[in-house]
This record gives sequence, C-alpha cells and structure tokens, in this order.
Amino acid sequence: MPSDASKSRGLAQAHMVRLKQSHILGMAGLVSEARCQNDLSDFEKGILRAIGRDMDYYARVPPQLLEKLQKATTEARVVWREARRKSDFQMFKGHLESIVDLKRQEAEKLGYAGHPYNAILDRFEEGSTTDDVDKVFSALVPELKRILTRVLSDGKFLSRPPLEDAEYEENDMRCVNQEILALMEMPKGTFRMDVSTHPFATHIAIKDVRVTTRYEGIGFKESMYSLIHECGHALYELQIDPAFEYTPLARIISLGVDESQSRFWENFIGRSREFIRLVYPILDKHLQLVQGCSFDDLYIYLNTVKPSLIRVEADELTYNFHIVLRYELEKRLIAGDLSVSEVPALWADMMEKYVGVRPRSDAQGALQDGQWSGGMFGFFGYSLGNIIAGMIYDKIRKEMDFEQLVGKGAFQTIKDWLKENIHKWGNTYSAKELQRRIFNETYNPTHLVNYLEQKYLR
Repeated sequence: MPSDASKSRGLAQAHMVRLKQSHILGMAGLVSEARCQNDLSDFEKGILRAIGRDMDYYARVPPQLLEKLQKATTEARVVWREARRKSDFQMFKGHLESIVDLKRQEAEKLGYAGHPYNAILDRFEEGSTTDDVDKVFSALVPELKRILTRVLSDGKFLSRPPLEDAEYEENDMRCVNQEILALMEMPKGTFRMDVSTHPFATHIAIKDVRVTTRYEGIGFKESMYSLIHECGHALYELQIDPAFEYTPLARIISLGVDESQSRFWENFIGRSREFIRLVYPILDKHLQLVQGCSFDDLYIYLNTVKPSLIRVEADELTYNFHIVLRYELEKRLIAGDLSVSEVPALWADMMEKYVGVRPRSDAQGALQDGQWSGGMFGFFGYSLGNIIAGMIYDKIRKEMDFEQLVGKGAFQTIKDWLKENIHKWGNTYSAKELQRRIFNETYNPTHLVNYLEQKYLR
C-alpha cells in the first residue's frame, strides 16, 4: 500500500475498530440473557465464551487507546519496512517505543495477576500465563541444546549439499507444487494457491480458503515447504464444522493450535523419509537439478540443521530458540525492565547464546520480523505449535500405522483424524480444554523432544 497514505489508513482503521467495539458491547444484554439459560450445548457455550472474551476486552480498553494503537501500528508498519531495508534500527526506534508504551497501557487496562505480560499473552493463548510458558521453555530449551550439541559434533545433518545452491526455473517449481497439492488431495473447489512475497494462508469462509508460496529461483525446498506449511493451516479451516459458519466458532482457537497444524504437515509429515520417498520422483521429473542425486542426499538436504540468524529460515531443531529469544525480550519490554534502545544489542547477545551465531546488522537481528510493528506482542505460538504437533504425532502413532499411511500417500485417514479431534470443533473450546480432551495434558514438550532425538540422534 502507498507509504505516504499510512496516516489516512490508520485513521480509517481506528474508526473501524471503534465501530467494532460499539457493536460488540451492544450485545451485552443478549449475552447476559443467554448466560442465564440452563442446559446450554457445547456449541452455545463456545459462542458465549468467544463473544464474552471480545466483550471483556472492549469493555476494559477505552476507545481512545484503541485508536492510538491502530494509528501507531499502521504508521509503524511502513517505517519498519524501510528501516529493515536500510538495516537501521534508529529509524524504527521511536515508533517501537510508542507501541511498547501503548501495549503497557493496554495491559494495565485489561488487568492481570502476576506479570503484566499475562494480559497480553491471554489475547493469543487463552488462559496461558508467563508461568506456563516459562515452565515449558525451561524444560524444552536444555533438551534442544543437548540434541543440537550432539548433531553439531556428529556432522551428519550439517553437510552443505550441492542442492543448497542449485537454481530452478519458476515454471518447473510450479509443476512440483501442483503435484504436491494433488498428492495431499487439496480440494480444488474450495481451495487455491497463489504467489506472494511472504507465504500465508487466508480464510474467507469455511469453503473458501487460499494459500500462497513464493519462488526465489534457488533453494527449492523453501517454496515446497512453505506450500505444505500453509496447506496445514488451510486444512484446519476447511474442516471446521460447516454448521459454525458465520458464528464466532468458525475460526481457529489460538495461534498455538493453528501453528500445530502447519508444523505437523511441514515437519512431521513433509520432512519424513516416507513423504520424501513420495516426492522424490516428482522432483526428479520436474527439476533437472535433482537428477543424479541419491535419496539419502535429498533427505539430508531437506533436513539440514544449520544454526541461522533468520527465524523463517530456521530448521526444525533450532527454530524454537528464535521464539524463546523473542519471548524473553517481550516480557522485559512490557514489564519495563528493558528499554527499546537496548533491544538490538541484547538480541545479538541472546542469538549468540541460544543459536551460536551473531547478527551483523539490524536487518538480521531485531528488524527481521514485522510483528512488533503491528503491535503483536504475545505472538509466539510457533513454539507452542511445535509442542502440540509433537503431542499429535505421539498420539496418532499409537492409534494407527502413521508411517505406513504416509508412505502410501493415504493422507485422507490422517486428515479425518485431525478433523474429528481438532478441526471440526473450530473455536468451541479453549486451546487448553481441547488438549485435555485429546491428550489429557497440555503443552507437554516431551513428545517433541522424543521426536527430534529419534530423528537426529538415533
């Protein structure tokens, strides 16, 4: 969008958010009346829970603060893009300071017990607190470091295969992606794939879901796995119960549960030996660069472990370190224990501590992601998604021959399991309640650790 029009867009969006606030608070009487009724179904309880959360937010956060947040983030997005291009944090610093101050005000208005970040976190992961997340990361991080140390010393997954630098033609890669969509049996009538600068999935309606990928001409796995990742999101939204359409239940529960679906398809299925055997002839057919490459070489390339600076390029073993870093910085910013001016240096120190590499520029460090420019603090469900995906992997393997199904390309059986256990419920239950129903536990990183250990060490 035109950069010089950011203030006008911010003003328009601020007006829209106030209209939304007024509309939702106007339903207070209806919601109060509904809550007094007995014998409500799970569907009805889910609607009241979803609307109630929105009502509580808009009742606590005043219109003036909502307007300021909308204007600040709309303008900051444009500045962040330019600052990232020039790798100049100082350009963005003042805007980030304003956003952090407004998010602190938002936390105070919402109210919280314990850490002020709890108020922010609850917006993305209902009912989750810093105590919950600290407990998860304190168990996960040492195990990931242990596995990474072993992998680095072994060297098997560190080789730089020729495929890493091999160039491809866009039309050839399009053919590969189309065959992968057919392999996954993505529905042609309710789904489509397009191209964008940054891959994403978007939900127009339950029977209208679109995804994008990108073609950079080098490193074909980035395009392929971006597509598989976004298809995981798409399948979630395509399999929500159609009866929920046009209600607050026709949407994902949380960022963590949503990411569990994309990461499950991208990594647990897409990077498995069984799946790679399925796509090997597809790659061999369309990409000349794969011809003459052994299966083992291809498997290593698609699962290479490479400590890197950029989150979206991180492998499945080092990825969570990037999320822990952001979480720790956000907590301290919202608590007032860290100033914005200190962020670039601390980011570099923590990246070196967790991942073993140090950014040489702001673009490689604190400016690499756009979430903060959009005010999306607490937006780190990627790690929770990996953890839930590990729980799904363990559960589903106990109930069916998962590897055999993947090897045969029998994905409908897997999709049916995901639909019955996760997808069809939409936003009926909170993320924690849904996990208890499926696994009798919540956010247990042990299953992810076991998967990674089995894959990379055994």
